[in-house]
This record gives sequence, C-alpha cells and structure tokens, in this order.
Amino acid sequence: MKAVKGFTLIEVMITVVIVAILAAIAYPSYRQYIIRSDRAAAQSVMMDIANREQQFLMANRAYASKATVTASGFSLDSDLASKYDWDITVGTDDVPSFTITFTPKGSQASDVTLTLNHQGVKTPADKW
Repeated sequence: MKAVKGFTLIEVMITVVIVAILAAIAYPSYRQYIIRSDRAAAQSVMMDIANREQQFLMANRAYASKATVTASGFSLDSDLASKYDWDITVGTDDVPSFTITFTPKGSQASDVTLTLNHQGVKTPADKW
C-alpha cells in the first residue's frame, strides 16, 4: 500500500478555526494600540501648539487664534489631520487664555476629545 501525503479536510478546517480565534482576539488589541499611538501623536502636537501660544503671548501680549497659528506656518501632519479636527479657542476676558481642542474623526472616532488650556490642564486626565 502507498502512503498518502498531505492534510485531511478536517485538519485544515481545525487550523482555520484556530487562526480565526487568534485573529478575533488579536485584532481588537491591535486596534486599541493604534488608537493610543495616534492619541499620543495628537498630544505631542497639542504641546507644540501650546509652546507656540506661549511664545506668541510673550511677543504680542495675547494668545494666537487658529488662523494666526496656521498663518505663521504651522500645519498638522496629513496622517494626524485625517484622524483629528483641531481648534484653538482664545478667551476674550482681560486675562489672556486659550484652549486647544482635538476632536477625533474617521478611524480615530472611537477615541475621546482631548483639550489643553493655558494653565496646562489636560482633559480627560486619564487619557494623558
């Protein structure tokens, strides 16, 4: 009798099921990792904008609006721009103030809205 080499259909199906189970476990973890890394990139850019705001305050005795910041040459990286909408709200009180807001969109939509103000208060605190 000749020995048959190869896999049976049952062996192949068991392998496919095992791979599917591993993928079902790994993909959500990978997705959360990507969201956290994009959030960290956004936080880094927010800190850069806050530094620019402080420099602008020293030179002009007021904080800069989003239009002023973009006119000075700042632009969001295209990858980050596809994941976050950003805005700067400048206070109109006697005391200068600003709030930087990054709102997630697209593939980042399941994440939280990040804010940073002129006092360095970062919200939500558990995501920073």
